Amino acid sequence: MTALSDFFLRSMQTQAFRLAAASATVFLLVATMIVGALFWQTNTLLTDHVVAELHREAAELAAEAKAIEPEAFADRIRARSLTAGTSLYLLEDAAGTKRAGNLPALPAEIAGSPTGGVFRYARDGDAPGAKRLAVGIPVPVGPDQRLFIGRDVEAQSELAERIKRTFLWGFGALAVAALIAGLAIGRSVLRRVETINATTRSIMAGDLSRRVPVTGSEDELDELSRNLNGMLDRIEQLMSGLREVSDNIAHDLKTPLNRLRNSAEAALRDPRGGDAYREGLEGAIEKADDLIKTFNALLLIARLEAGVVEESAETFDLGHLVHDVAELYEPVADEAGLALAIETRDGIAIRANRQLIGQAVANLVDNAIKYSAEAAGGAGMRDATVSVKVTAAADGPAEISVADRGPGIEAKDRDRALRRFVRLEKSRTRPGTGLGLSLVAAVARLHNGAVRLEDNAPGLRVVVTLPLPQGA
Repeated sequence: MTALSDFFLRSMQTQAFRLAAASATVFLLVATMIVGALFWQTNTLLTDHVVAELHREAAELAAEAKAIEPEAFADRIRARSLTAGTSLYLLEDAAGTKRAGNLPALPAEIAGSPTGGVFRYARDGDAPGAKRLAVGIPVPVGPDQRLFIGRDVEAQSELAERIKRTFLWGFGALAVAALIAGLAIGRSVLRRVETINATTRSIMAGDLSRRVPVTGSEDELDELSRNLNGMLDRIEQLMSGLREVSDNIAHDLKTPLNRLRNSAEAALRDPRGGDAYREGLEGAIEKADDLIKTFNALLLIARLEAGVVEESAETFDLGHLVHDVAELYEPVADEAGLALAIETRDGIAIRANRQLIGQAVANLVDNAIKYSAEAAGGAGMRDATVSVKVTAAADGPAEISVADRGPGIEAKDRDRALRRFVRLEKSRTRPGTGLGLSLVAAVARLHNGAVRLEDNAPGLRVVVTLPLPQGA
Protein backbone atom coordinates (compact mmCIF):
# COMPACT_ATOMS: atom_id res chain seq x y z
CA MET A 1 0.00 0.00 0.00
CA THR A 2 2.85 2.33 0.84
CA ALA A 3 4.58 1.49 -2.44
CA LEU A 4 1.38 2.21 -4.36
CA SER A 5 0.90 5.55 -2.61
CA ASP A 6 4.55 6.44 -3.24
CA PHE A 7 4.10 5.61 -6.90
CA PHE A 8 0.98 7.76 -7.16
CA LEU A 9 2.78 10.59 -5.40
CA ARG A 10 5.69 10.36 -7.81
CA SER A 11 3.28 10.17 -10.76
CA MET A 12 1.55 13.33 -9.56
CA GLN A 13 4.92 15.08 -9.42
CA THR A 14 5.73 14.32 -13.07
CA GLN A 15 5.53 16.97 -15.75
CA ALA A 16 3.13 14.80 -17.77
CA PHE A 17 0.66 14.68 -14.86
CA ARG A 18 0.95 18.43 -14.32
CA LEU A 19 0.23 19.07 -17.99
CA ALA A 20 -2.72 16.66 -17.97
CA ALA A 21 -4.12 18.23 -14.78
CA ALA A 22 -3.66 21.76 -16.14
CA SER A 23 -5.35 20.81 -19.42
CA ALA A 24 -8.23 19.17 -17.55
CA THR A 25 -8.64 22.22 -15.30
CA VAL A 26 -8.74 24.58 -18.25
CA PHE A 27 -11.21 22.28 -20.02
CA LEU A 28 -13.48 22.12 -16.98
CA LEU A 29 -13.41 25.89 -16.52
CA VAL A 30 -14.24 26.52 -20.16
CA ALA A 31 -16.94 23.81 -20.13
CA THR A 32 -18.41 25.28 -16.94
CA MET A 33 -18.64 28.72 -18.48
CA ILE A 34 -20.17 27.37 -21.70
CA VAL A 35 -22.68 25.13 -19.92
CA GLY A 36 -23.50 27.89 -17.40
CA ALA A 37 -24.16 30.30 -20.23
CA LEU A 38 -26.36 27.73 -22.01
CA PHE A 39 -28.25 26.96 -18.80
CA TRP A 40 -28.81 30.64 -18.02
CA GLN A 41 -29.89 31.34 -21.60
CA THR A 42 -32.29 28.39 -21.64
CA ASN A 43 -33.83 29.34 -18.31
CA THR A 44 -34.16 32.95 -19.41
CA LEU A 45 -35.90 31.95 -22.64
CA LEU A 46 -38.37 29.75 -20.78
CA THR A 47 -39.06 32.44 -18.19
CA ASP A 48 -39.50 35.11 -20.83
CA HIS A 49 -41.90 32.83 -22.69
CA VAL A 50 -43.99 32.32 -19.54
CA VAL A 51 -44.04 36.05 -18.75
CA ALA A 52 -44.97 36.89 -22.33
CA GLU A 53 -47.87 34.42 -22.19
CA LEU A 54 -49.07 35.94 -18.93
CA HIS A 55 -49.03 39.47 -20.32
CA ARG A 56 -50.87 38.36 -23.45
CA GLU A 57 -53.56 36.65 -21.41
CA ALA A 58 -53.73 39.62 -19.00
CA ALA A 59 -54.42 41.95 -21.93
CA GLU A 60 -57.22 39.65 -23.16
CA LEU A 61 -58.81 39.41 -19.72
CA ALA A 62 -58.58 43.17 -19.11
CA ALA A 63 -60.42 43.75 -22.38
CA GLU A 64 -63.10 41.20 -21.48
CA ALA A 65 -63.60 42.77 -18.02
CA LYS A 66 -64.45 46.08 -19.66
CA ALA A 67 -66.78 44.50 -22.21
CA ILE A 68 -68.98 42.32 -19.97
CA GLU A 69 -70.71 42.43 -16.60
CA PRO A 70 -68.75 41.55 -13.45
CA GLU A 71 -70.81 38.40 -12.85
CA ALA A 72 -70.28 37.21 -16.43
CA PHE A 73 -66.58 37.91 -16.10
CA ALA A 74 -66.52 35.84 -12.89
CA ASP A 75 -68.13 32.97 -14.84
CA ARG A 76 -65.37 33.25 -17.47
CA ILE A 77 -62.70 32.96 -14.77
CA ARG A 78 -64.49 29.93 -13.25
CA ALA A 79 -64.61 28.28 -16.67
CA ARG A 80 -60.90 28.89 -17.26
CA SER A 81 -60.02 27.58 -13.82
CA LEU A 82 -61.69 24.22 -14.55
CA THR A 83 -59.43 23.57 -17.58
CA ALA A 84 -56.49 25.64 -16.48
CA GLY A 85 -53.64 23.12 -16.62
CA THR A 86 -50.68 25.18 -15.43
CA SER A 87 -52.67 28.40 -15.43
CA LEU A 88 -53.59 29.95 -12.11
CA TYR A 89 -56.44 32.43 -11.43
CA LEU A 90 -57.77 34.36 -8.44
CA LEU A 91 -60.64 36.85 -8.74
CA GLU A 92 -61.60 38.88 -5.63
CA ASP A 93 -64.06 41.66 -4.95
CA ALA A 94 -63.06 45.01 -3.54
CA ALA A 95 -63.26 43.66 0.02
CA GLY A 96 -60.83 40.83 -0.75
CA THR A 97 -63.38 38.04 -0.86
CA LYS A 98 -62.66 35.30 -3.38
CA ARG A 99 -65.19 35.10 -6.18
CA ALA A 100 -63.55 32.65 -8.62
CA GLY A 101 -60.31 30.92 -9.46
CA ASN A 102 -58.16 27.91 -8.58
CA LEU A 103 -55.86 29.76 -6.16
CA PRO A 104 -57.09 29.62 -2.53
CA ALA A 105 -55.74 33.07 -1.62
CA LEU A 106 -53.41 35.79 -2.82
CA PRO A 107 -49.79 34.67 -2.21
CA ALA A 108 -48.05 36.60 0.52
CA GLU A 109 -44.86 36.90 -1.56
CA ILE A 110 -46.52 39.22 -4.07
CA ALA A 111 -49.35 40.76 -2.05
CA GLY A 112 -49.31 44.46 -2.72
CA SER A 113 -46.79 44.20 -5.57
CA PRO A 114 -47.88 46.17 -8.65
CA THR A 115 -45.87 43.94 -10.98
CA GLY A 116 -46.22 40.49 -9.47
CA GLY A 117 -43.37 37.97 -9.18
CA VAL A 118 -42.46 34.46 -8.12
CA PHE A 119 -44.39 32.72 -5.37
CA ARG A 120 -45.19 29.31 -3.95
CA TYR A 121 -48.63 27.79 -3.50
CA ALA A 122 -50.32 24.56 -2.55
CA ARG A 123 -52.73 22.71 -4.84
CA ASP A 124 -55.77 20.83 -3.69
CA GLY A 125 -54.82 17.21 -2.93
CA ASP A 126 -51.08 17.90 -2.42
CA ALA A 127 -49.34 16.59 0.67
CA PRO A 128 -49.33 18.92 3.67
CA GLY A 129 -46.50 21.40 3.44
CA ALA A 130 -45.89 20.75 -0.26
CA LYS A 131 -45.39 23.94 -2.17
CA ARG A 132 -45.14 24.47 -5.90
CA LEU A 133 -43.31 27.25 -7.69
CA ALA A 134 -45.26 29.71 -9.82
CA VAL A 135 -45.03 33.17 -11.32
CA GLY A 136 -47.92 35.63 -11.49
CA ILE A 137 -48.96 39.18 -12.27
CA PRO A 138 -52.00 41.38 -11.32
CA VAL A 139 -54.54 42.27 -14.04
CA PRO A 140 -56.38 45.68 -13.98
CA VAL A 141 -60.06 44.77 -14.26
CA GLY A 142 -61.74 47.76 -12.61
CA PRO A 143 -62.18 49.22 -9.12
CA ASP A 144 -64.78 46.72 -7.89
CA GLN A 145 -62.76 43.55 -8.41
CA ARG A 146 -59.14 42.35 -8.44
CA LEU A 147 -57.73 39.66 -10.72
CA PHE A 148 -54.45 37.81 -10.32
CA ILE A 149 -53.23 35.29 -12.91
CA GLY A 150 -50.16 33.04 -12.89
CA ARG A 151 -48.39 30.03 -14.35
CA ASP A 152 -47.16 26.95 -12.54
CA VAL A 153 -43.42 26.61 -13.33
CA GLU A 154 -42.65 23.67 -11.04
CA ALA A 155 -41.97 21.39 -14.02
CA GLN A 156 -39.64 23.99 -15.49
CA SER A 157 -37.89 24.33 -12.13
CA GLU A 158 -37.50 20.54 -11.84
CA LEU A 159 -36.09 20.41 -15.39
CA ALA A 160 -33.57 23.12 -14.49
CA GLU A 161 -32.58 21.26 -11.33
CA ARG A 162 -32.20 18.01 -13.29
CA ILE A 163 -30.03 19.75 -15.86
CA LYS A 164 -27.97 21.30 -13.08
CA ARG A 165 -27.45 17.92 -11.38
CA THR A 166 -26.57 16.33 -14.70
CA PHE A 167 -23.98 19.02 -15.37
CA LEU A 168 -22.52 18.68 -11.86
CA TRP A 169 -22.26 14.91 -12.17
CA GLY A 170 -20.77 15.31 -15.62
CA PHE A 171 -18.18 17.79 -14.38
CA GLY A 172 -17.36 15.49 -11.48
CA ALA A 173 -16.94 12.56 -13.85
CA LEU A 174 -14.74 14.66 -16.12
CA ALA A 175 -12.59 15.74 -13.19
CA VAL A 176 -12.16 12.13 -12.01
CA ALA A 177 -11.44 11.00 -15.59
CA ALA A 178 -8.87 13.77 -15.97
CA LEU A 179 -7.21 12.77 -12.70
CA ILE A 180 -7.10 9.12 -13.72
CA ALA A 181 -5.78 10.04 -17.17
CA GLY A 182 -3.13 12.24 -15.59
CA LEU A 183 -2.05 9.44 -13.27
CA ALA A 184 -2.00 6.95 -16.15
CA ILE A 185 0.04 9.28 -18.33
CA GLY A 186 2.35 10.07 -15.44
CA ARG A 187 2.75 6.36 -14.73
CA SER A 188 3.58 5.59 -18.36
CA VAL A 189 6.07 8.44 -18.63
CA LEU A 190 7.55 7.67 -15.21
CA ARG A 191 8.04 4.02 -16.15
CA ARG A 192 9.94 4.97 -19.30
CA VAL A 193 11.96 7.61 -17.49
CA GLU A 194 12.86 5.05 -14.84
CA THR A 195 14.04 2.73 -17.62
CA ILE A 196 16.26 5.51 -18.98
CA ASN A 197 17.56 6.26 -15.48
CA ALA A 198 18.32 2.58 -14.83
CA THR A 199 20.21 2.38 -18.12
CA THR A 200 22.22 5.52 -17.39
CA ARG A 201 23.08 4.23 -13.91
CA SER A 202 24.39 1.00 -15.43
CA ILE A 203 26.43 2.98 -17.93
CA MET A 204 27.84 5.21 -15.19
CA ALA A 205 28.78 2.04 -13.32
CA GLY A 206 30.96 1.04 -16.28
CA ASP A 207 28.73 -1.00 -18.61
CA LEU A 208 29.11 1.02 -21.80
CA SER A 209 27.31 -1.65 -23.84
CA ARG A 210 23.89 -0.81 -22.33
CA ARG A 211 21.44 1.12 -24.49
CA VAL A 212 18.13 2.86 -23.78
CA PRO A 213 15.25 0.70 -25.08
CA VAL A 214 13.09 2.12 -27.87
CA THR A 215 9.40 1.21 -27.69
CA GLY A 216 8.59 1.94 -31.32
CA SER A 217 5.88 4.48 -30.47
CA GLU A 218 7.83 7.15 -32.40
CA ASP A 219 7.07 9.76 -29.74
CA GLU A 220 9.39 12.31 -28.12
CA LEU A 221 10.79 9.77 -25.64
CA ASP A 222 11.64 7.40 -28.49
CA GLU A 223 13.43 10.25 -30.25
CA LEU A 224 15.27 11.07 -27.02
CA SER A 225 16.21 7.40 -26.60
CA ARG A 226 17.61 7.23 -30.13
CA ASN A 227 19.64 10.40 -29.59
CA LEU A 228 20.97 9.06 -26.29
CA ASN A 229 21.85 5.75 -27.93
CA GLY A 230 23.64 7.57 -30.73
CA MET A 231 25.56 9.57 -28.16
CA LEU A 232 26.39 6.38 -26.24
CA ASP A 233 27.58 4.70 -29.44
CA ARG A 234 29.86 7.64 -30.09
CA ILE A 235 31.13 7.64 -26.49
CA GLU A 236 31.80 3.90 -26.62
CA GLN A 237 33.58 4.34 -29.93
CA LEU A 238 35.70 7.14 -28.50
CA MET A 239 36.48 5.16 -25.36
CA SER A 240 37.47 2.14 -27.42
CA GLY A 241 39.55 4.37 -29.63
CA LEU A 242 41.14 5.95 -26.58
CA ARG A 243 42.12 2.54 -25.20
CA GLU A 244 43.49 1.52 -28.57
CA VAL A 245 45.31 4.81 -28.96
CA SER A 246 46.78 4.47 -25.48
CA ASP A 247 48.10 0.99 -26.27
CA ASN A 248 49.42 1.99 -29.66
CA ILE A 249 50.95 5.28 -28.59
CA ALA A 250 52.76 3.50 -25.77
CA HIS A 251 54.30 1.14 -28.32
CA ASP A 252 54.91 3.70 -31.06
CA LEU A 253 56.52 6.31 -28.83
CA LYS A 254 58.36 3.98 -26.50
CA THR A 255 60.56 2.58 -29.25
CA PRO A 256 61.82 5.92 -30.69
CA LEU A 257 62.29 7.31 -27.19
CA ASN A 258 64.40 4.29 -26.25
CA ARG A 259 66.40 4.70 -29.44
CA LEU A 260 66.88 8.38 -28.67
CA ARG A 261 68.14 7.54 -25.18
CA ASN A 262 70.37 4.74 -26.44
CA SER A 263 71.90 7.02 -29.09
CA ALA A 264 72.67 9.62 -26.45
CA GLU A 265 74.26 7.01 -24.17
CA ALA A 266 76.28 5.56 -27.04
CA ALA A 267 77.57 9.01 -27.94
CA LEU A 268 78.62 9.63 -24.34
CA ARG A 269 80.50 6.31 -24.21
CA ASP A 270 82.21 6.86 -27.59
CA PRO A 271 85.93 7.45 -27.01
CA ARG A 272 86.19 9.83 -29.97
CA GLY A 273 84.88 12.65 -27.80
CA GLY A 274 83.55 15.79 -29.51
CA ASP A 275 82.93 14.25 -32.95
CA ALA A 276 80.93 11.42 -31.41
CA TYR A 277 78.94 13.88 -29.34
CA ARG A 278 78.11 15.90 -32.44
CA GLU A 279 76.95 12.81 -34.37
CA GLY A 280 74.88 11.72 -31.38
CA LEU A 281 73.19 15.11 -31.10
CA GLU A 282 72.40 15.14 -34.82
CA GLY A 283 70.83 11.69 -34.56
CA ALA A 284 68.90 12.75 -31.47
CA ILE A 285 67.57 15.83 -33.28
CA GLU A 286 66.46 13.67 -36.22
CA LYS A 287 64.62 11.24 -33.94
CA ALA A 288 63.10 14.15 -31.95
CA ASP A 289 61.82 15.63 -35.22
CA ASP A 290 60.00 12.36 -35.94
CA LEU A 291 58.40 12.49 -32.52
CA ILE A 292 57.36 16.12 -33.02
CA LYS A 293 55.76 15.17 -36.35
CA THR A 294 53.75 12.49 -34.60
CA PHE A 295 52.55 14.88 -31.90
CA ASN A 296 51.76 17.58 -34.49
CA ALA A 297 49.66 15.09 -36.42
CA LEU A 298 47.82 14.13 -33.23
CA LEU A 299 47.21 17.78 -32.40
CA LEU A 300 45.92 18.55 -35.89
CA ILE A 301 43.53 15.58 -35.82
CA ALA A 302 42.23 16.67 -32.43
CA ARG A 303 41.65 20.20 -33.70
CA LEU A 304 39.89 18.91 -36.80
CA GLU A 305 37.59 16.62 -34.80
CA ALA A 306 36.75 19.57 -32.55
CA GLY A 307 35.96 21.67 -35.65
CA VAL A 308 38.57 24.28 -34.75
CA VAL A 309 40.89 25.51 -37.52
CA GLU A 310 42.64 28.81 -37.80
CA GLU A 311 42.53 29.03 -41.58
CA SER A 312 39.29 30.29 -43.04
CA ALA A 313 37.48 28.48 -45.83
CA GLU A 314 37.82 29.73 -49.38
CA THR A 315 36.45 28.83 -52.79
CA PHE A 316 38.96 27.20 -55.14
CA ASP A 317 39.23 24.78 -58.05
CA LEU A 318 39.57 21.29 -56.60
CA GLY A 319 41.00 19.83 -59.80
CA HIS A 320 43.85 22.37 -59.91
CA LEU A 321 44.74 21.79 -56.26
CA VAL A 322 44.82 17.97 -56.55
CA HIS A 323 46.84 18.16 -59.78
CA ASP A 324 49.41 20.48 -58.22
CA VAL A 325 49.80 18.33 -55.10
CA ALA A 326 50.06 15.09 -57.08
CA GLU A 327 52.69 16.60 -59.43
CA LEU A 328 54.98 17.17 -56.45
CA TYR A 329 55.14 13.39 -55.96
CA GLU A 330 56.06 12.51 -59.57
CA PRO A 331 59.80 12.44 -58.77
CA VAL A 332 59.13 10.27 -55.72
CA ALA A 333 57.03 7.86 -57.80
CA ASP A 334 59.63 7.78 -60.54
CA GLU A 335 62.39 7.01 -58.04
CA ALA A 336 60.26 4.15 -56.67
CA GLY A 337 59.78 2.79 -60.17
CA LEU A 338 56.10 3.69 -60.36
CA ALA A 339 53.93 5.53 -62.84
CA LEU A 340 51.77 8.33 -61.45
CA ALA A 341 48.58 8.87 -63.50
CA ILE A 342 46.83 12.15 -62.75
CA GLU A 343 43.34 12.67 -64.15
CA THR A 344 41.51 15.79 -62.99
CA ARG A 345 38.78 18.00 -64.36
CA ASP A 346 38.73 21.79 -64.23
CA GLY A 347 35.76 23.79 -63.02
CA ILE A 348 34.96 21.81 -59.85
CA ALA A 349 34.72 24.67 -57.36
CA ILE A 350 34.40 23.83 -53.69
CA ARG A 351 34.47 25.92 -50.54
CA ALA A 352 36.93 24.42 -48.06
CA ASN A 353 40.27 24.89 -46.34
CA ARG A 354 42.81 24.66 -49.17
CA GLN A 355 45.74 23.72 -46.91
CA LEU A 356 43.89 20.86 -45.19
CA ILE A 357 42.55 19.42 -48.44
CA GLY A 358 46.04 19.59 -49.91
CA GLN A 359 47.53 17.84 -46.89
CA ALA A 360 44.92 15.07 -47.08
CA VAL A 361 45.69 14.49 -50.79
CA ALA A 362 49.43 14.46 -50.04
CA ASN A 363 48.92 11.82 -47.34
CA LEU A 364 46.93 9.62 -49.73
CA VAL A 365 49.44 9.90 -52.58
CA ASP A 366 52.39 9.32 -50.25
CA ASN A 367 50.76 6.17 -48.82
CA ALA A 368 49.85 4.91 -52.28
CA ILE A 369 53.43 5.30 -53.54
CA LYS A 370 54.90 3.67 -50.41
CA TYR A 371 52.70 0.57 -50.49
CA SER A 372 52.76 0.21 -54.29
CA ALA A 373 56.56 0.32 -54.25
CA GLU A 374 56.72 -2.37 -51.57
CA ALA A 375 54.31 -4.61 -53.49
CA ALA A 376 56.14 -4.05 -56.80
CA GLY A 377 59.46 -5.10 -55.30
CA GLY A 378 61.31 -1.83 -55.83
CA ALA A 379 62.38 0.15 -58.90
CA GLY A 380 62.11 -1.13 -62.41
CA MET A 381 58.45 -2.26 -62.20
CA ARG A 382 57.01 0.31 -64.58
CA ASP A 383 53.64 -1.46 -64.86
CA ALA A 384 52.78 -0.45 -61.25
CA THR A 385 50.66 2.69 -61.44
CA VAL A 386 49.31 5.04 -58.81
CA SER A 387 46.11 6.70 -60.08
CA VAL A 388 44.82 10.08 -58.86
CA LYS A 389 41.42 11.27 -60.10
CA VAL A 390 38.98 14.10 -59.40
CA THR A 391 35.36 13.75 -60.57
CA ALA A 392 32.00 15.34 -59.83
CA ALA A 393 28.54 14.23 -60.92
CA ALA A 394 25.95 16.77 -62.04
CA ASP A 395 23.86 16.37 -58.88
CA GLY A 396 26.40 14.79 -56.53
CA PRO A 397 29.45 15.67 -54.46
CA ALA A 398 33.02 16.00 -55.70
CA GLU A 399 35.21 12.90 -55.36
CA ILE A 400 38.96 12.56 -54.97
CA SER A 401 40.17 9.01 -55.56
CA VAL A 402 43.70 7.67 -55.07
CA ALA A 403 44.29 4.05 -56.16
CA ASP A 404 47.44 2.00 -55.65
CA ARG A 405 48.67 -1.49 -56.47
CA GLY A 406 49.76 -2.35 -52.96
CA PRO A 407 48.59 -5.17 -50.68
CA GLY A 408 45.25 -3.46 -50.06
CA ILE A 409 43.09 -3.72 -46.94
CA GLU A 410 40.63 -6.49 -46.22
CA ALA A 411 36.98 -5.42 -46.04
CA LYS A 412 36.72 -6.32 -42.34
CA ASP A 413 39.60 -3.95 -41.46
CA ARG A 414 38.63 -0.92 -43.56
CA ASP A 415 36.60 0.90 -40.90
CA ARG A 416 39.31 0.26 -38.31
CA ALA A 417 42.01 1.56 -40.67
CA LEU A 418 40.50 5.08 -40.46
CA ARG A 419 41.13 5.30 -36.71
CA ARG A 420 44.15 6.89 -35.08
CA PHE A 421 47.29 4.81 -34.53
CA VAL A 422 45.76 1.80 -36.26
CA ARG A 423 48.41 -0.10 -38.18
CA LEU A 424 47.35 -3.34 -39.79
CA GLU A 425 50.93 -4.62 -39.78
CA LYS A 426 50.91 -6.59 -36.53
CA SER A 427 54.62 -6.38 -35.77
CA ARG A 428 54.52 -2.56 -36.10
CA THR A 429 58.13 -2.55 -37.30
CA ARG A 430 57.55 -0.56 -40.46
CA PRO A 431 58.06 3.18 -40.19
CA GLY A 432 54.91 5.21 -39.71
CA THR A 433 52.49 6.38 -37.08
CA GLY A 434 49.16 5.05 -38.28
CA LEU A 435 47.79 8.63 -38.47
CA GLY A 436 47.67 9.14 -42.26
CA LEU A 437 44.19 7.80 -43.02
CA SER A 438 42.76 9.08 -39.74
CA LEU A 439 43.94 12.58 -40.68
CA VAL A 440 42.26 12.26 -44.09
CA ALA A 441 39.03 11.11 -42.39
CA ALA A 442 39.16 14.02 -39.95
CA VAL A 443 39.62 16.53 -42.81
CA ALA A 444 36.66 15.00 -44.67
CA ARG A 445 34.41 15.14 -41.58
CA LEU A 446 35.37 18.77 -40.97
CA HIS A 447 34.07 19.61 -44.47
CA ASN A 448 30.90 17.48 -44.10
CA GLY A 449 32.39 14.86 -46.37
CA ALA A 450 33.29 11.19 -45.98
CA VAL A 451 36.02 8.66 -46.75
CA ARG A 452 35.48 5.15 -48.07
CA LEU A 453 37.99 2.40 -48.79
CA GLU A 454 37.45 0.16 -51.81
CA ASP A 455 39.18 -2.80 -53.41
CA ASN A 456 41.34 -1.82 -56.41
CA ALA A 457 41.95 -5.49 -57.37
CA PRO A 458 44.78 -5.55 -56.48
CA GLY A 459 45.49 -2.71 -54.14
CA LEU A 460 43.45 -0.09 -52.35
CA ARG A 461 41.32 2.72 -53.67
CA VAL A 462 40.61 5.59 -51.26
CA VAL A 463 37.69 7.86 -52.19
CA VAL A 464 37.14 11.20 -50.45
CA THR A 465 33.75 12.84 -51.07
CA LEU A 466 33.32 16.58 -50.51
CA PRO A 467 30.00 18.42 -50.88
CA LEU A 468 29.75 21.16 -53.46
CA PRO A 469 28.50 24.62 -52.47
CA GLN A 470 24.76 25.26 -52.80
CA GLY A 471 23.91 26.42 -56.27
CA ALA A 472 27.23 25.21 -57.71
